[in-house]
Amino acid sequence: MKQPISSPAVAAHGTDEGLQTPTVRDLFFGFLGLGFTSFGGALPLARRTIVEQRRWLHASEFTDLLGLCQFLPGGNVINLSVALGMRFQGWRGALAGILGLIAGPSLVVVGLGVLYERTQNDPHVRHLFVGLAAAAAGLLVSMALKIVLPLRRDPAAAVVAALGFVAIAVLRTPLLPTMLVLTPVGIALAARAARKEGGAR
Repeated sequence: MKQPISSPAVAAHGTDEGLQTPTVRDLFFGFLGLGFTSFGGALPLARRTIVEQRRWLHASEFTDLLGLCQFLPGGNVINLSVALGMRFQGWRGALAGILGLIAGPSLVVVGLGVLYERTQNDPHVRHLFVGLAAAAAGLLVSMALKIVLPLRRDPAAAVVAALGFVAIAVLRTPLLPTMLVLTPVGIALAARAARKEGGAR
């Protein structure tokens, strides 16, 4: 990972190609907003926040970092907040990212848990949760499509992604063995493509 960026000038003016370098404060409030606005899981809105709104990463960089976070144990977005914070601001950024991500939802869940305990038998409440589940599924499909789009320029990566989809969604293969097989394949293909690109130059 990159070393934490400590220069105030760089943090204020951003990085090359229109990307912004977040401060510790930016990381905290960015993930705080993500946690507050993410219904059905933060992952569907994480890409929009990080790539499109905040412009901290390019789409391809987000896809690469998300792939790493999915391979590691733990929640994907929690891993993402730590990895992104470490990349830009070291351990302070990692702490700010994860605290921002979990602070708001923790308070909301405690409050809603108390409320749900008293209203769980109400049919209107049950219909509400069915509607929320459908909306969350739509957001997840939208995010998946946006993550797949950068792979259209990389046929090898697209093949690996397709194999992962077939293995998990169709063949019902557990995630861990699928990742243990496909990750080395993906790394080998990426290294081969990098060597070809270097040789062409």
